[in-house]
Amino acid sequence: MNGGIRSHFPEFSLGVLASAVLAGAAADITWEFWARMITPLWVGGPLQPAALVQSVFGFQNLLIAEFIHAIVGVVFYPLGYLFISRPVARVITPFLPWWMVGLGYGIGLWVFALYFMAHLFAGLPPFLGFIKLTWASLIGHMLFGLVIAAVVKLRERQAYD
Repeated sequence: MNGGIRSHFPEFSLGVLASAVLAGAAADITWEFWARMITPLWVGGPLQPAALVQSVFGFQNLLIAEFIHAIVGVVFYPLGYLFISRPVARVITPFLPWWMVGLGYGIGLWVFALYFMAHLFAGLPPFLGFIKLTWASLIGHMLFGLVIAAVVKLRERQAYD
């Protein structure tokens, strides 16, 4: 690609899509481990994003809600990192290292989940009233963003070696 703003975006290709899916799968596995294994030790129960999907969209079927959350996490959130978050960071804060951009992306996903989806759409208190589960969710989302950024960085490094 030429210089300028376009150079901050990856060219859409099967390789980029594969990187997104691999990053999303690794991030989702990390999230699930944090949400279902570590968080219960801290707050007494797991993080349950599928329950939020059910609240927002009125689904009764937990399996459908789990599937929607998985597809969003494995495919769409990594593409958001590659085509929105990272390019914006490269323009606005080019001095930030990749891992900080990943953590920032995770924080953005947390705000989206617990303010926009949980509060504005599902009618729950903003950020669930900042209970322990809120902070467990923040850490889980930060881990998610960090893993996406790490896998993307690793895949790009392998492409150039």
